Amino acid sequence: MKRKTTRTVRTDLWHSYAWQAQSLMLAYPDEDFEQHLALAARVAATLPDPVARPLLRFIAHARQTAPEDLATMYVATFDHRKRCCLYLTYHAHGDTRKRGTALLRLKQTYAVAGCRLGDDELPDHLAVVLEFAATDPATGARLLTEHRAGLELLRLALNDDGSPWAHVLDSVSATLPALAGDDREAVMRLAAEGPPEEQVGLDPYASPVFLPDPVVGGPR
Repeated sequence: MKRKTTRTVRTDLWHSYAWQAQSLMLAYPDEDFEQHLALAARVAATLPDPVARPLLRFIAHARQTAPEDLATMYVATFDHRKRCCLYLTYHAHGDTRKRGTALLRLKQTYAVAGCRLGDDELPDHLAVVLEFAATDPATGARLLTEHRAGLELLRLALNDDGSPWAHVLDSVSATLPALAGDDREAVMRLAAEGPPEEQVGLDPYASPVFLPDPVVGGPR
């Protein structure tokens, strides 16, 4: 029987800066977003080119877009399209009991590291995972790698839609090792089958499809 092993991802100091900047760019563009863009641009100047280049493309696009238009695009992209869902466990488990278990494991991982989420935050939102990874790079890198298939599926969906946030996902992907054979197979399988559709077992977590607000970035 072939046993899957968890790979250790080597991290450098710049990984924390990159993940924090990417987390800010994946939050809902509220009144603080312009300041976050300026911070992300400063951070990008210190990052390796494959990580910095796509991040700067998103920053340039966001600066050229009216704030209200960017906010409308965010909602249309992430709140109304399941294939562009920012909740990583949804891509693998859909709305099933397994997803409820995966969410609980994530929350426990955060708690062990001393990170407490707000009542309105789901632990698998990519911006939340990236923010955690910025504070605990070793554990965060492991979580991102474990959810690599869902992350890549989201990246492909955003690129297919021509979404500006595809650049942010390209930047996130560039912080991780190249896809191995098993990872590619997992991405292809998710793309072909989609997430399971069993609509039970998520208490006390709500389905991301029906969440009225994003979990990060403040009120709309």
